[in-house]
Amino acid sequence: MDASSPAAAVRARRPTAIYWTSVTCVAALIGVPAWMMAANPAVLGGHPLLPGLLIAAAAAGVFWAVRLWRRRDTRRPRTLPRAVGAWAGRIAVLALVATLAWLNPFTYHPGAAAEAGPRSDLTVTETTTAITMTPDSPAPAKGLVFYPGARVDARAYQDILAPAVGAGYRVVILKEPLGLSLLDASQARSAMADNLDITTWAVGGHSLGGVAASSFAQDNTDVSGLLLYASYPLDSLRGRQGLEVLSVSGTEDGLSTPAKIDASADLLPADAEFTAVQGGVHAFFGDYGAQPGDGEPGISREAAQEQIADATVAFLDRLQRG
Repeated sequence: MDASSPAAAVRARRPTAIYWTSVTCVAALIGVPAWMMAANPAVLGGHPLLPGLLIAAAAAGVFWAVRLWRRRDTRRPRTLPRAVGAWAGRIAVLALVATLAWLNPFTYHPGAAAEAGPRSDLTVTETTTAITMTPDSPAPAKGLVFYPGARVDARAYQDILAPAVGAGYRVVILKEPLGLSLLDASQARSAMADNLDITTWAVGGHSLGGVAASSFAQDNTDVSGLLLYASYPLDSLRGRQGLEVLSVSGTEDGLSTPAKIDASADLLPADAEFTAVQGGVHAFFGDYGAQPGDGEPGISREAAQEQIADATVAFLDRLQRG
């Protein structure tokens, strides 16, 4: 058959595998961000970097969709290097979308404390990068800057830290870029600069957030205390002078296991205090539901969080005033 015949022309316009892969990429670039922003309130309520990336990805998907529509009847031959590059680019796009989906935060699940109604002894203010809780009276002199765990909604720590506010301390819960504290381990500095009336500061964090808090406490001597929730430092703070440390962990934690907590003890100052919640698990240090890889609890969430909150207040009470 003549290559110039109508049948040959139809075959030339038939969509190729790379075309359908492009369609898949477009659907993923538009669909995944739309699903994340619509279904998870923690996305738009968190640090602006993640929704910014999602909007950019969706915009790229729309642009690509328009190009595919305009060139739907055009089939251009590709050399081998161009074909390899085209496939590599599309695989990279799908990997990017998978990463964005992985960054979808664990959403705040209000517990018994929230269901009891809003507390009348504190004021909550929220910005794009932090949630600040302040006791109504008297004016606090001590404060805690808290780094959430990886990909956990900052609101998930409001209830467990509220008793510290009720005891007279200001608490600033950071909203981390992409929900990963190590992307900006010095973020606590901006919170401290926004609260110049506080004279004594502690930093703390849950899981990966505790790693960032440890790094900040190591490098900033104006920090008096380090509070670790199911966490431990990566580098030694043994020689850090003037730093009081409390490590609170759960005996059934499947992520920051008791063995890991014990192995990290030599990284902390010799007078660091360790408190273990019997039967506690990793996800009990916030209100965001169950977490993959965690252990099986041997205590209720409410009972565990009461112990964690009490230990936190007692620790803040011990801090030396700056």
